Amino acid sequence: MNRIDLNCDMGEMPEHISDGTQEALMRSITSVNIACGGHAGDAQTMATTIQQALRYKLAIGAHPGYADRANFGRIELNLSPEEVADYVYNQVCLLAEIAAKWKTRLTHVKPHGALYNQAVHNRELAQAIAAGVARWSRESVLVGLAGSPMLEVFRDAGFTIAAEAFADRRYEPDGTLRSRKHPDALLSNPDEAAQQALSIVQGKVIAHDGSKVPLRADTLCIHSDTPGSPQIAAEVAKTLREASVQLRSLKHL
Repeated sequence: MNRIDLNCDMGEMPEHISDGTQEALMRSITSVNIACGGHAGDAQTMATTIQQALRYKLAIGAHPGYADRANFGRIELNLSPEEVADYVYNQVCLLAEIAAKWKTRLTHVKPHGALYNQAVHNRELAQAIAAGVARWSRESVLVGLAGSPMLEVFRDAGFTIAAEAFADRRYEPDGTLRSRKHPDALLSNPDEAAQQALSIVQGKVIAHDGSKVPLRADTLCIHSDTPGSPQIAAEVAKTLREASVQLRSLKHL
């Protein structure tokens, strides 16, 4: 039987807490990555998202990003490895402290946005991320793009890794994500996203040019800010279960 984790980036938009979007998503996923004060999030959104995740028995992880709220952490910055390590360490520690108040621990760390995408090919940046997390704990799972060098860096730093793929994003033929600058970068149709998720579990993804890209993933992401994300998550979960794919959180990696 195939197994996969379904993760979602959360705690990024207060309106998604108040309008029920987060809880609707949590009914379908198995792990959450919580924004921890860099690109988004504050003590209240972190605490609320943790409490919601605990009710749904989800694995809880940190989602650190560049401290650039104006651009939602999606613009590349030129920072030193020491600055990046400090950013990651401080954000993860903040979320871990709030989680401890609710008697829970963080399972994983997944970088956000430009920090993530730059680290896909920039080994020094990936090392800085790992160094920041290591200052907090080496027991955490580090999440990175499936098939990318960043996973090798994380593994070499002594971490358990989770290879990530995306149900709601189109791919380039080299296995990287299609830039959000392109109008077709997002998959907002639930059926289309679900079929891509199933294809990934089966070992490949179809790039935007129609080519088949081999891919092995431990976890699939659905972004909470993708239009219709609760419906996408529900259809992905339903399609995978109907194909006898077991949904397991990163706690069980």
